[in-house]
Amino acid sequence: MSEFLASLHPALVCLIVCLAKIIEITIQSLKTCMMVKGQRLKAAGLGFVECTIWGLVISTIISTLGDNLVLLLFYCMGYATGLFLGSTIENKIALGTSNLELIAGDDSTGKITAYLKENNRGYTVFEGHGSKDKMNMIFIVLPRRETPRVLKDIRRACDNKVFVVASDVSKYAGGYGMMK
Repeated sequence: MSEFLASLHPALVCLIVCLAKIIEITIQSLKTCMMVKGQRLKAAGLGFVECTIWGLVISTIISTLGDNLVLLLFYCMGYATGLFLGSTIENKIALGTSNLELIAGDDSTGKITAYLKENNRGYTVFEGHGSKDKMNMIFIVLPRRETPRVLKDIRRACDNKVFVVASDVSKYAGGYGMMK
């Protein structure tokens, strides 16, 4: 592979290295997210592809990076771009499950639970007290890719009179409408 790269114009080598690093790091980012979300088999497949790219392309030029600052710059740009692209793709495909914790007054709680019932969503409501008034806490677990739409609908239903905490869920068992 290094003989092939040596036969190319240096500018083309820089672009190849940058593109290979973008692809490698994008795959690495997605692989890491899949491992965290428990998708081990998919993560292993991506790990194989990532390692193949690194083994075939990147390792052939690694010894020359210190001597060629332009090549090092393209390598670093590829790395940074790959991180950005990988996290952007993962955010779009939204792997995993989210937990929403909503805090609302009685009126908003009624509107929120009506919305959740209409959309066949499981939830749990706890009564509590805030600093001034009686408040309710509503727990919802749902697929992460559905979270933005559900939050938008809930905010609209209760005129934005709700405090929301969203977090990722790594494991859960049971629950209404939940299968895992």
